[in-house]
Amino acid sequence: MAIKKYDVIIIGAGISGLVAAFECINKGKSVLILDRNTKEHLGGLAKLSFGGMALVGTPLQRRLGIKDSPAIALDDWYSFADFGALDVYPKQWAEQYVHESAEQVYHWLLGLDLKFFPVVNWVERGQYKRGNSVPRYHVLWGTGHRLVERFEELLKNHPNRDRLSYLFEHKVTELVEENGKIVGCTAKQKNTSEKDLSFFADYVVVATGGITGCLDKVRENWYKPWGKPPTEMLNGSHPYADGLLHEAVSRKGGNLTHLDKMWNYAAGIPHPKPEFEAHGLSLIPCKSALWLDHSGRRIGPEPMVTGFDTNELCHRISQLDKPYTWQLLNWRIAAKELAISGSEHNPMIRDRKLFSFLREVLLGNHRLVRQLEKESDHFIVARDLHELVNQMNRLNGDNSVDYEVLKQEVTQFDDVIRRGQGLWNDDQLRRIQHARSWRSDRVRTCKPRPILDPSAGPLIAIKLRLITRKSLGGIQTDLQSRILNQLGAPIPGLYAIGEAAGFGGGGASGFKSLEGTFLSGCILTARAAAKSINASV
Repeated sequence: MAIKKYDVIIIGAGISGLVAAFECINKGKSVLILDRNTKEHLGGLAKLSFGGMALVGTPLQRRLGIKDSPAIALDDWYSFADFGALDVYPKQWAEQYVHESAEQVYHWLLGLDLKFFPVVNWVERGQYKRGNSVPRYHVLWGTGHRLVERFEELLKNHPNRDRLSYLFEHKVTELVEENGKIVGCTAKQKNTSEKDLSFFADYVVVATGGITGCLDKVRENWYKPWGKPPTEMLNGSHPYADGLLHEAVSRKGGNLTHLDKMWNYAAGIPHPKPEFEAHGLSLIPCKSALWLDHSGRRIGPEPMVTGFDTNELCHRISQLDKPYTWQLLNWRIAAKELAISGSEHNPMIRDRKLFSFLREVLLGNHRLVRQLEKESDHFIVARDLHELVNQMNRLNGDNSVDYEVLKQEVTQFDDVIRRGQGLWNDDQLRRIQHARSWRSDRVRTCKPRPILDPSAGPLIAIKLRLITRKSLGGIQTDLQSRILNQLGAPIPGLYAIGEAAGFGGGGASGFKSLEGTFLSGCILTARAAAKSINASV
């Protein structure tokens, strides 16, 4: 029996894999996509994402009066990345990103009939170091769900669609090498006892994501200066993001870098309908809520406020005595500010229902608050502070939250608010005012009012844990997305894209991300790989 050979094998059917496949069949290449999951999960985590992208120098920014440029963006990027002297390839990818994101991502997606919501949000503004000095966070209208859906359509209806094949539920375990060149891979088919299957191609592209779907690997690679990892974490990725192909690449001489750099979130709750162990939901926590430790004390001395430095929030939580925190707020705050990251809990944006979305923005997202109250035992609603503390302790199974301590914390905060804006000496209130200074964030951030204001109730407490999401490090690549060995030379026939490549170079974001560099990083690295493959003879 003759063995079929393809021009390109892409391991992973996430958004980077789909983009690379699209670009390759555009040039008539034959492509095989292998994926561990089922066909229903085509698109991977991108399909569940919110669809935000950090883009530089777009027409939308200019229309909103935002003065941005690659030079400004690169300066911001370097401030957050904290690159070392040896980070040659991450620096190259960072520079490539800020110069190419407008043309290679924004305009390219518009040309494929994808649209962006007509606002730009301001995230990761920086706390101790400057982050985004201007708003850059563009949101796809339809979220990441629409992005994946559109590429499904493009591939299904492509004139060269007969050049593309999929094999789902195939777990790639090894790369095949002949005479120093990668010529294929071996895979196990799920739920069968058959021997490994072999697949061959001129080029193999690794698009399998990172390592943050495996909590053991997260702990193993935890950033050592932070000490020991939290004893309890939630999985905001997927168990198949386990680094299996990283290890296969390493066995063939590929260089792995910065696996201790990760993009985790500080505000996770257990998924009400879990699909795997420790499955979590990542909340976009409220700026106006008080962030408390396990006893009900406000975390300080500098208060924790979301939207400025996600990495620093995770750092501070990892240093606490207990692996969980609380946010204290009221219904008014929750309805205006609370959100859940991803497409699943943002149906109005995902399904492109403009009127319904605007109504929720203007009148409050009471739908989401009621849903969380109904579905999550970590989302506690109570008429008064006594009842709230009782329920918090009941959830914990102890009496660790002290009513008098919590009452004092919230009363002191409310007293500062009552003094009037000119007398606010609380850093959280200053940051809230800073957030409200930008128009698109003002509509999602409350004007400060006392938390215990009876007209703003009932009260809410949310029990939070650190939740994993993305690997910032990975397989080292050059600007053509070719995998490099430890001497910096390309391994013939082998590429890595998306999160597997640390979104370029094995760690383009460095220590911290400016947020929104992930989907767009997947697109940039995938297009670079396809361009290199298509140019090869």
